[in-house]
Amino acid sequence: MGNDKARKNPEDLRSHRWYGVQDMRSFGHRSRTAQMGYHRSDYAGKPVISIINTWSDINPCHSHFKQRVEEVKRGVWQAGGFPVEMPAISLSEPFQKPTTMLYRNLLAMEAEELLRSYPADGAVLMGGCDKTTPALIMGAISMNLPAIFVPAGPMLRGNWNGVTLGSGSDTWKYWADLRAGKITQSDWQGVEDGIARSAGHCMTMGTASTMTSAAEALGLTLPGAASIPASDSRHGQMAALSGRRIVDMVWEDLKPGDILTSRSFDNAVTTVLSLSGSTNAIVHLIAMARRVGVDLTIDRFDELARRVPVLANMRPSGKYLMEDFYYAGGLRALLVKLGDLIDGGELTVNGRTLGENIAGAEVFNDDVIRARDKPLVERDGLAVLRGNLAPDGAVIKPPAAETRLHRHTGRAVVFATYNDMAKRIDDPALDIDETCVIVLQNAGPHGAPGMPEWGQLPIPKKLLEKGVRDMVRISDARMSGTSYGACVLHVTPEAAVGGPLALVRDGDMIELDVPARKLNMLISDAELASRKAAWVPPPAKFERGYGLLYLKHVSQADKGCDFDFLETPSDRAPTPEPEIH
Repeated sequence: MGNDKARKNPEDLRSHRWYGVQDMRSFGHRSRTAQMGYHRSDYAGKPVISIINTWSDINPCHSHFKQRVEEVKRGVWQAGGFPVEMPAISLSEPFQKPTTMLYRNLLAMEAEELLRSYPADGAVLMGGCDKTTPALIMGAISMNLPAIFVPAGPMLRGNWNGVTLGSGSDTWKYWADLRAGKITQSDWQGVEDGIARSAGHCMTMGTASTMTSAAEALGLTLPGAASIPASDSRHGQMAALSGRRIVDMVWEDLKPGDILTSRSFDNAVTTVLSLSGSTNAIVHLIAMARRVGVDLTIDRFDELARRVPVLANMRPSGKYLMEDFYYAGGLRALLVKLGDLIDGGELTVNGRTLGENIAGAEVFNDDVIRARDKPLVERDGLAVLRGNLAPDGAVIKPPAAETRLHRHTGRAVVFATYNDMAKRIDDPALDIDETCVIVLQNAGPHGAPGMPEWGQLPIPKKLLEKGVRDMVRISDARMSGTSYGACVLHVTPEAAVGGPLALVRDGDMIELDVPARKLNMLISDAELASRKAAWVPPPAKFERGYGLLYLKHVSQADKGCDFDFLETPSDRAPTPEPEIH
């Protein structure tokens, strides 16, 4: 399999419309480029490479991008291209409220429109912090210019008093210990000071590493790119090599639409499952697939999960962190171990197939990257649940939950909103024990709004003090990929649009059966219908601006939470680019 298109000539470049035509408008383009200190020889007849950089002072995951963008530019210059850095909104997971997910589609739109409205022949996409990866790729897919993704890379391992810390996962662990009185405030301060020690995104198998790994499995990065720690010198080399490669991709006219197929998305899903990756990958990969017209569904995730083993012994489901994974062989080695579960014939950005790119990769620590006959978990890295509580599906990550809770029936304790939960969860008078099921409503795409990572609902303090560390929790929210626990997520339809989750009341019995893929309220259909008839929608969260646009057009979790007007139906080709004057 390969890219058989004829190589472009300089006059075939999209940027030729701006720079190569002898008219008044091109005069303006050339004179203003000269104003910035460039000579015509810097760009004439060369591919213009848009480097979409999501660096900002409030995004610690991308704090090294000031340097990395210079390395990308170096590669572009070396290959005979003209690099143009274009800053885009920086979705900073630790800081942006109520959630970066509210703004994923905004970044996707910005990436698409930057590429559409400027003289870009190709794009280097610089991201990594959770939502930046799918957002940039979604925008690039819709524009369908040659594009290559440069992942930010994971940060170094955390350290506190000789204890190795993993971002997110150990935050939840030690926060529970602090609330239970098992560690001191001084200990907590030590964890705070030692858990994030360098540039880069989370070094657990959270959403960031899950999505950059999925991007590599899709064929959108150079081979091995996703696993390199941000501080490793090889990360800078990868950035420069990506800059060099994009120039050739432009001449070859190798675009996302040539690379992304139903089989490449199966490769990405299989990779996520083998990593016991973040449940957020379901929402993001579905959104990405729908941009290219591939009908990826939550049921396909469940179908593949039934046969894909978890081979990466990574936190939060396992023991190790991303540095360990990289030095054990990285994603290329993991894909080799997956064998015939991966379709090696799919094309990638370097013009070779995925199989060619991973050939010869070795595992150097077989406890970090397991063999298929010695998996961390034999199957079901993710599970999709259905029932009268989630007619369109819900998601759970079984390896991150205590096994005893995979089959559980318990009394519902319901919180109408996040603020309601925060106010009452630690009230000693709350009628709850470890057999109960905590239910959070109105935390989905419309309800929160934006479907924040509220799904790892806190365990009440009085139960933590008894030693309880897991119990069944259900919401229409998402959960950080670094989180763990028996948390049922993405309940669809969400409560705020009248889904059955809105109808749950205190005292209802809730049945969870992961092996049978069931999630039910144990009440009659007649009672459910009666409650539905009496339900009153909550007031809209926005009355103007982007928020209003979001509420009018965002889809539910099972459809990827994209905007309905940005998807590409599977039965038609993408809309042609409008003529530029």
